[in-house]
Order: sequence, then C-alpha cells, then structure tokens
Amino acid sequence: MGRIEATFARLRQKGEPALIPFITAGDPDLGTTEELIHALVEAGADLLELGFPFSDPMADGPTIQAASERALASGTTLGGILETVRRIREHTNIPIVLMGYYNPILHYGPRRFAEEAASAGVDGLLLVDLPPEESAEITGFLRSARIDLITLLAPTTPAERASRLAAEAEGFLYYVSMTGVTGAGQVDAAAIEEAVLTLKAESDVPVAVGFGISSPADAAAVGRFADAVVVGSALVKVIAAYGKSPELLPQVQALVRALKGGLRVEEQ
Repeated sequence: MGRIEATFARLRQKGEPALIPFITAGDPDLGTTEELIHALVEAGADLLELGFPFSDPMADGPTIQAASERALASGTTLGGILETVRRIREHTNIPIVLMGYYNPILHYGPRRFAEEAASAGVDGLLLVDLPPEESAEITGFLRSARIDLITLLAPTTPAERASRLAAEAEGFLYYVSMTGVTGAGQVDAAAIEEAVLTLKAESDVPVAVGFGISSPADAAAVGRFADAVVVGSALVKVIAAYGKSPELLPQVQALVRALKGGLRVEEQ
C-alpha cells in the first residue's frame, strides 16, 4: 500500500476528511519551501501538493501566477524541487503530489522525471494541461515508478467522460469545485455535493475538492461529503504577505490548524 492509499485508509477509519495544502515550490525560495513543508506537517496537513512553477500557468489566477513568478525569479528548477523532496523524505512520510504543467516535464524528459521523482519520494503527479486521453507519453513511466497520475474533473466535464475517468483514476480524484482559474471565488458546497457523491460511487479512489476553499467554514462544509479538501490560494496569499519574515511559519501554521480543526470529527 502506497503513502496516498495508506493515509486515506487511516483517515477513513476515523471518519475524517484529509486536508491537502497547496504551495508553490520555490516561493519565495526552495529553502523557505522546505521550512514551510515541515511547518505544514506539524500543523496537521495530511497530504501535500507542491506546485512546480511554469512561465505560462494558464489555469491559475493572479495569486498563484505571482507565486510561480517569484519561484522562477529565485532560480527554482524541477530538479531542485526533486532534491528538496528528497531531503524532506528524511523527516516525514507524508504523501507528496507534484502539481503543474506538462511543459517542464517534457523538457526534463518524462522517463527521467518519473525515475528521479520516485527516487526522491514523490507519490503522485497532477498535470492541469494534459488530458488523460493524451497522457500515454508519460503514463507508462509513472506506472513503472509507482507514481499515481491524479485526474482532474470539473463541473463542465461531460457525465459519460467523468464516469469513465473516475473508474480509471489513481491515487485520488481532484474535483474542481468551480469553473475558471484558481482563487476566482468562493466554493458553493451545496452546488457540488451531488456531483462529488456521484464520483465517489463511481470510483475506487477518494475524491478531493479544490478551488475556492479558504476558511475553516468552507473546509467543514465540503468535508461533509468529500474525502479531502485542497486549500491553495489562501495559503499562497499568506506566503506572499510574509515572505521570509519570522512571522511566516507561525501564520501559515495558524491557518492550517484552523482549517484542519474544521475537518476533525470531534470538533464539528
């Protein structure tokens, strides 16, 4: 059993959804990212999504676009991110999913990426611009490396296609709670509950919900029916506000503890 499956199994026994924070690796630099990851784990994160920066992040709103720009300006590379994950693996067993765009991986080399990511301790990969039907160039390498290719689904995904992809999914499904770019608005839990419950019935893997979740109340509302909630822009805004100041880690931890508090069964 891999780290992603084991984590969801443990939480399922408790009846508790997972909290998946997203941060952009290298924002403001990779040294700070390493410190942030340890802080996130300590504060109660269950899985981590690490964004790898790209110069044309078309699915991201201004907040995460700016984070990518800061990361690239600090000299962040895909190889550097994998080395960071390797160091993190010396201290934590938390599942780590890399999230981003296919171009940097294509440039790096899909086979090389899969082998080095597995060696570093990466558990999953989420590519926002590579449809599953066009992923054959990398899926074989990822399967050989035992890295899950996470599937993204949205409210605009046709029902037949969503059902097929849900049945074939690895690791967990990432359901985008709204149309548009990241950080574009607030989630309407009632509007997406039916879709998420349908996906849960059609898939053997957990269903995570992201986009628009920024507060403990949002997390609690979505956590009633989802297996996990993903929080990205709200955290990236804290990182942008505090940079490398001594207040950064305490502020990030305070937000993550509050979000996790909204998900814990005994606190609802």
